[in-house]
Amino acid sequence: MKKLFSILFMTTFLFSACEGDQGPQGPPGPPGEDGFGGASATIFEINSNFFYDEGANLWTTDLLAFSDFTDVEVLETDVVLIYRLDAIGQLDDGSDVDEWSMLPQNFFTEDGTIQYVFNHTFVDTEIFIDGNYDLAALSDDFTEGQIFRIAIIPANFYENANFDSSNIDAVMNALDLKESDVKKVEAIK
Repeated sequence: MKKLFSILFMTTFLFSACEGDQGPQGPPGPPGEDGFGGASATIFEINSNFFYDEGANLWTTDLLAFSDFTDVEVLETDVVLIYRLDAIGQLDDGSDVDEWSMLPQNFFTEDGTIQYVFNHTFVDTEIFIDGNYDLAALSDDFTEGQIFRIAIIPANFYENANFDSSNIDAVMNALDLKESDVKKVEAIK
């Protein structure tokens, strides 16, 4: 048995040590696609005020055309996620940290329930505050100076990624985006 093992070992060693002349290099392969299957991900931040639509009994932003905020081509299949800045918290070391919540987001007021929601196409998005009571007198705390981050993610990346989409930090990490990559847009309407 020792002899058989020795022969196998030596044969393996000999064949792995033999290397002949290398042939010519083969032709180059086809060029790869940039980004996520040729598409790009982006996140932009807007500071927005809402206006009241009496006929619909809701608060809304103007249509936010993606082309106004990014040069990334948005496809019909892309995923659009929106996050609202809830508060600025403080870490144990005393530094500030942004606290974001993914839409839809509910709030329970004395009068009933309101909800930040949105709809979108591959061209634009619109953010609403809807509720189950007359929203005409809704507090400015909900309608003025609201900060949102809009993430546009290629569908093929989103389908195969392993991250918590409700956590904007996890989304940014998965997309390899830093805080400096987030385009900040001035207040609109």
